[in-house]
Amino acid sequence: MGKRTVFFLSDRTGITVEMLGNSLLSQFDGIDFHRVHIPFLDSEEKLAEAIARIEKAGEIERHPPLVFSTLVESGLRDQLEHSPCHLIDLFEHFIPDLEQELGRPSGRAVGRTHGIGNLAEYERRVDSMHYSLSHDDGAKLTNLGKAEVILIGVSRSGKTPTCLYLSLHYGLFAANYPLIPEDLEQHRLPEALRPHKERLFGLTLQPERLHQIRQARRGGSDYAALDTCRREIRQAESLFAREGIPMINSSSLSIEEIATEILRRLKLKGHR
Repeated sequence: MGKRTVFFLSDRTGITVEMLGNSLLSQFDGIDFHRVHIPFLDSEEKLAEAIARIEKAGEIERHPPLVFSTLVESGLRDQLEHSPCHLIDLFEHFIPDLEQELGRPSGRAVGRTHGIGNLAEYERRVDSMHYSLSHDDGAKLTNLGKAEVILIGVSRSGKTPTCLYLSLHYGLFAANYPLIPEDLEQHRLPEALRPHKERLFGLTLQPERLHQIRQARRGGSDYAALDTCRREIRQAESLFAREGIPMINSSSLSIEEIATEILRRLKLKGHR
């Protein structure tokens, strides 16, 4: 069984069902999962179209497709239950048990996880995203005092995507600063960062991995040369150690894992 089609169905964005479903699928090696995402299934007509796609996939593969669902409306869930698939209803699996334990029925409301919900928290996430974008790659050194975390590291060490994840997912005001060769040769923190030392966090990675990333961007250049990568990583890690800046090697970590470790090490709390 080398290939299986997997459908992720939701009546809203589908972020929750994708996250939970992919977490479960990650435990199964050697299977080529063809993922199909269908969000905003909020009517019988839309669901009927989705079920037609599920039926067609099953006919082609001669296996019932896997279907992860977070549909809330009972009529739509009943319709899906009678389709030719292997259904994993994520809400139905957990909510009855929670209702029993908490002694009250659930609201069964659509879109609560990733809706606006708390307007103040939503606006904070928007503001933090704008902040991270304007303070990306050292582009803006004013107002760094507002930053809850400032990521530093050599070019292409993962600072920008991590900052954006921290701001979008946790509502944190995150800035980042690239340590360029001139900074590294001085063997000390850039003056603009010194007043904010307690909020600095260093990102590093294996020189070979950095070389691979830079080759894809500017192949054959001195910037991408393995010797350059080794020298810059060595100088950056030495600077982190000398200044007492916490750091993490991101070579084999996902953005989610990097962000979680930063929160833990700096004792930061997200705003969600």
